[in-house]
Amino acid sequence: MRPKTPVVSFRFALNGLLLSFKSQRHLRIHFTLAVCVLVAGFIWRLNRAELLLLVSAISLVIITELINTALETVVDLVTREYHPLAKVAKDVAAGAVLVAAVNAALVGMILFLDIEQLRHRLSLPEPGEQIIQTFAVGFVLLLLLLVIWKVKGGKGTFLKGGVVSGHTAIAFFLCTIIVLLSQHPFVAFMAILIAMLVAQSRVETGVHTVREVLFGAILGILIPVVLYRLIPLLLGAIRIPLGGR
Repeated sequence: MRPKTPVVSFRFALNGLLLSFKSQRHLRIHFTLAVCVLVAGFIWRLNRAELLLLVSAISLVIITELINTALETVVDLVTREYHPLAKVAKDVAAGAVLVAAVNAALVGMILFLDIEQLRHRLSLPEPGEQIIQTFAVGFVLLLLLLVIWKVKGGKGTFLKGGVVSGHTAIAFFLCTIIVLLSQHPFVAFMAILIAMLVAQSRVETGVHTVREVLFGAILGILIPVVLYRLIPLLLGAIRIPLGGR
C-alpha cells in the first residue's frame, strides 16, 4: 500500500470534519456560536492578542468535540451493549468538552464584558484597521457558511461540487476586498475580471451550474460589503446615544 500524500491526508481530515458536522448536533451548535462570536469580535474591535485568545478558545471546543465524537464511535464499534468502562470513556470525553466550553465562555466574558472599554469598542474604526478586520473575520465567516451550506445541501464535497461554488465565493470575496481597498479603477477592473473567469471556469468544467456559481458570487460579495459598510453605520448610530451620556 502506497503512503498517503499530504493532499490525500488533508481530504481525509476534511471529510472527517464534514461527517462530524453532519452527524453531531452539538458540533453544529458550536460552529454557529463561533460565527456569532467572531462577528461580535469584529464589532468590538478586539486586538490581535484578544482575537488569538478568542480563536484558541473556539478551536479548543471544536477539537474536544471532534475527539469526543471519534471516541464515541470507537466505543460503539467495540460494543453496543452497556458496559461500565464504555460509560466511563464516553462520560470523560463529554467532560473534556464541558471544560473546553466553560473555558470558552469565561474567555468570552473577559473579552466582551469589559464595561470600561465598551464605548471605545463601539467607536468607528480607522479605515485601514477596519479592512484588515473585515478580511480576517469575513474570510473565516465565509468558510464556515460554505461548510454549513455544502453539508446541508447534501451534494458534492467541500473541495468539489456542492449547492454553492466555494471557489467562486472565495474569488469574489477577495475581489470585493480589493475593490474596497483599491484606489485605482484598473486594479478593481482586473480583480472583477479574474473573479468572473473563476466563476466561468466552474461552469465550463461542469462542476457547478450557473445558479450555484451565482449563489457563490453573491455570498462572496455580500459578506465583506455587510461587514465593511453596514456595521460602521450601525456603530455610528449607537455611538450617538453613548456620547450623550
